[in-house]
Amino acid sequence: MSTSQYKAKRAKYPSDMTKHGWKKLKELLPASNSGTAKGGRPPVELKEVINGIFYVVKNGCTWRSLPHDFPNWNTVYGYFRNWSLNGTWEWINAWFVKKTRRRSGRKNRPSAASLDSQSVKSTSVGGPDRGFDAGKKTKGRKRFILTDSQGLLLAAMVCAASVSEKAGAMKFLKRIKKVKCLRHLCTRIKLVWVDGGYRGEELSDWVMKIWGWIWQVVLRQEDTKGFVLLPRRWVVERTFGWLHHARRLSKDYEYNPKHSRSMIYIASIRLLMRRNY
Repeated sequence: MSTSQYKAKRAKYPSDMTKHGWKKLKELLPASNSGTAKGGRPPVELKEVINGIFYVVKNGCTWRSLPHDFPNWNTVYGYFRNWSLNGTWEWINAWFVKKTRRRSGRKNRPSAASLDSQSVKSTSVGGPDRGFDAGKKTKGRKRFILTDSQGLLLAAMVCAASVSEKAGAMKFLKRIKKVKCLRHLCTRIKLVWVDGGYRGEELSDWVMKIWGWIWQVVLRQEDTKGFVLLPRRWVVERTFGWLHHARRLSKDYEYNPKHSRSMIYIASIRLLMRRNY
């Protein structure tokens, strides 16, 4: 189907980008992916590829169930996979975080952050990095996220649910250090709020040594019953709530944990694009 046919026939989906959102996003995509197919095949409209990816993330369908008025699902999945492997989604999310912070009158990189994890059930698709979280009684994977004080996603990691909070946090912070765009986004951070699962002098001393961050544990009062909003800690919990508006994140459907991580970044990118455009 040609580009003109796409524009003439396809109805708008709620998950589609706005015109202004696409205008900005296309400037951030890798130059090597121009949208021109090889081997004499008709060119693929890159905007429709992104809209197809957004459709899967928002609605939670399988790649093969992508509506036929999008480009072929193999093509859409191919772009998603390639950009998952080369870090494109992480870089784009970091760019939108900086822009959103500037628009709210803040510096483009935060000085304080919150870290937390969430165990989610996996499906029968299989794949590496799966385990059982005995505390949450959940078999699947664990998502670690770091947010700024507004709840904007700074970084994400996915590992087996059997990994403890402390071990996962150390692995997470090591990875942030290795990825250039994430390391740059977090260089101004001085203070990080965490819950009781991350307490301990050994961990806080390690974080101070590696990052120079103050590791502040926020605990609930022992005599408190039921759900209580904890100061500073509710921000990262709200971010998990925002992310769950993307149905693909209701469980971990991915075979490859790198793809699971990309789904988190794409859900964040959609939120930031809707906020800015």
